[in-house]
Amino acid sequence: MFTGIIEELGKLVSIEQDGGNTHFIIEANMTTELKIDQSLAHDGCCLTVVELEDNKYTVTAIKETMSRTNLGGWEVGSMINLERCMKSNGRFDGHIVQGHVDCTATCEDVQHHDGSWMFTFKYQSDHITVEKGSITINGTSLTVVDSEDNGFSVCIIPYTYENTSFKSIQKGSLVNLEFDILGKYIKKYLRNSNS
Repeated sequence: MFTGIIEELGKLVSIEQDGGNTHFIIEANMTTELKIDQSLAHDGCCLTVVELEDNKYTVTAIKETMSRTNLGGWEVGSMINLERCMKSNGRFDGHIVQGHVDCTATCEDVQHHDGSWMFTFKYQSDHITVEKGSITINGTSLTVVDSEDNGFSVCIIPYTYENTSFKSIQKGSLVNLEFDILGKYIKKYLRNSNS
């Protein structure tokens, strides 16, 4: 489990195909603290560390992961939001994030607001957002500002903009979304109780 508080931006240094699997080799300062078989969120997608070498590590994505996320758009040099799983004795600074991407969304607009930024996203799924509720974008825990069917906006403060991949998101960019787990359970319960 994660909280959506990004620890570091990792740099993608190599992509290798192996049958239906894709191996990503990432350079990050935290590599010396990682271990084989550790779960790590990459732009909100939970992947397992399979190899370590100096300041680089390797994770593997299967076809299912590639088809449901924005990982297929990663290129050598891409900067990726990284978060290790939550410590059981740590503060819960974000919200409950599983590292399971629900769908992707397209950035529809970016507006600069006198020191902060408003990003607007559209997606195609039956998931919902609520104003002032939680949403995870590329692994970053955020608060929904405006909510509508298949769309929402978030505001980004300068610290988040500079220390996450938000500085590279522009109109047309594809991002990973994970919707609030509590909302998903409530939605399923209501749907089943109305059947």
